Amino acid sequence: MTARVAALLAAVAVGAAGCSPQKTFEVSEACGMKFDPELVGRLLPRGDDLKSDDTFSEPKQFRCEFAVDGQEQVGLRGDVVEPFVKPLEVKESVMLRLGNPAPADIGGGATIADHGAMALQACTYKGEKMQYVLSIDGVEDPKDTAERRRLLEEFLRSQLPVTMEAEGCRP
Repeated sequence: MTARVAALLAAVAVGAAGCSPQKTFEVSEACGMKFDPELVGRLLPRGDDLKSDDTFSEPKQFRCEFAVDGQEQVGLRGDVVEPFVKPLEVKESVMLRLGNPAPADIGGGATIADHGAMALQACTYKGEKMQYVLSIDGVEDPKDTAERRRLLEEFLRSQLPVTMEAEGCRP
């Protein structure tokens, strides 16, 4: 009888562990970049396993993909571009696909959409005048769109100077 009770308790414990709520991630560093630990996590879905990948990063082209439980979720891009390029115009159709783009007063210009955002800032890169463009897409969380847009704006404000600095693009 005690063996049956022990087996039943073990099965309940395993079942309870499988039903535990998924966690919100805290990301302080990923793809060689520092982040506000709580901010990135609030833009990712809850899950059990978080991985980041910067396989496609190159000098002047920072890339970071976040996957939660094996599913690609959020992508970050940072690019050093020539000063004559107009990223907000060039990427206008992308921002339209991300939903309801609206301008924001961040850096030298920004656009916040329902599922992504982009900001740019003039900078000096290796002695030449350039621009730095930071974009984030694939953002589905939080589910409340107004809150998601607020967090995207907060993300751009905090990360634009950090990613610029890491890429060697000085304001």
